[in-house]
Amino acid sequence: MKVAVVGTGYVGLVTGVALSEIGHHVTCIDIDEAKVKKMRKGVSPIFEPSLSNFMKKNIQAGRLYFTTDYEDGFKEAQVIYIAVGTPENEDGSANLQYVEQVATTIALTAKQDTIVVTKSTVPVGTNDRLRQIIDHNKLYHINIEVVSNPEFLREGSAIFDSFHGDRIVIGTNSERAANILAEVNRPFNIPIYITDIRSAEMIKYASNAFLATKISFINEIANICERVGADVEKVAVGMGLDKRIGPGFLKAGIGYGGSCFPKDTKALIQIAGNVKYDFELLKGVVNVNKKQQRILLDKLYEKIGNVTGKKIAILGLAFKPNTDDMREAPSIQIINELVKSGAIVYAYDPIAMGNAKNILGDTLVYMEDIGEAIENAAAVLILTEWDEIKNVDLTIFHSMDTPIILDGRNCFNVNDMEKHNFDYFSIGRKETKTTVPAALESW
Repeated sequence: MKVAVVGTGYVGLVTGVALSEIGHHVTCIDIDEAKVKKMRKGVSPIFEPSLSNFMKKNIQAGRLYFTTDYEDGFKEAQVIYIAVGTPENEDGSANLQYVEQVATTIALTAKQDTIVVTKSTVPVGTNDRLRQIIDHNKLYHINIEVVSNPEFLREGSAIFDSFHGDRIVIGTNSERAANILAEVNRPFNIPIYITDIRSAEMIKYASNAFLATKISFINEIANICERVGADVEKVAVGMGLDKRIGPGFLKAGIGYGGSCFPKDTKALIQIAGNVKYDFELLKGVVNVNKKQQRILLDKLYEKIGNVTGKKIAILGLAFKPNTDDMREAPSIQIINELVKSGAIVYAYDPIAMGNAKNILGDTLVYMEDIGEAIENAAAVLILTEWDEIKNVDLTIFHSMDTPIILDGRNCFNVNDMEKHNFDYFSIGRKETKTTVPAALESW
């Protein structure tokens, strides 16, 4: 089929590339001319493993195109995906101006029957609103139907998820539209669940809210484990063996970040509030996450006191590994407070330093090497579990002024850190402390 995708962020670009890979002719539309020129050459504007390779392959095969021209992009399109951003408003609600602008443009531009598929995460009732906008602004006597098709991609593994997802959700009140979109997605060979349009919208929010709840829950358990002498990783394994619970999203750390969980949890709280329902559980999840991001700072101050003039090293800036996304990354809050407190911050991340500079500016020193970042540091804070960090030779930490390592992602084995005589704090596990040889104590 001929498909158009409006928006080339994480969701739109991956969606367009995946659809071209299964045989559709896809035109991705973006208003940024410089970005489009790069994408035409197969250069991805985001870091996502394998994405550029798939782009180049399908561009060369003549199935993937990029343009800034809506009329050109919509020409003969049987399906048009909306995949633009829905940023957070000050009250936590989703900003729908870009989605509505695209709906209006479709109404004014499309010249043939088409199905509009909303990939953007939008509050319940939005697709009904988009249908009204389209019907009100249509210039031609054509049939345009609106379908909800929420995405469930994980940044850092979005290409993999596109072809190995658990389900494809199609929300529509039109049997014809459901059948066409099911046919579009059939080559993915992923189970397809067809439901009404408002339930599909809610499935996206409910899914992300539940996963965020699991993360906050295991972090609360981790905080208790530290106090009672249990190991949260062993607890998580024991919990995960229960099929009713499952092992996913039970990894303790310094909380969730990124473009989905923080925004979607707040939006769902707002959606509930709009219908006069107090979503107390989800409010607790959000509050726990805020507190969790401070744990390493509190432990740092406990260990070294005043950080003014002291070198503090940060390993990992992105909110998770295998992405350069800095949105809602815990590193932002932590670094801002350290700088405000007078610390001299050195940071390393294998991918995200470019985006970090756009947010944090020159308030810290960016290093291209882990060893240089931690050399002579008073303490190291590990904020992202990159493989490069997890697999580092532990002797590298002996170059620090004081081997104080605060691990927010449980990257290292506690026993190994104890053998190296490091002062090592992780989340929900035994803390090891630097010991002074008996001979020196007596001296």
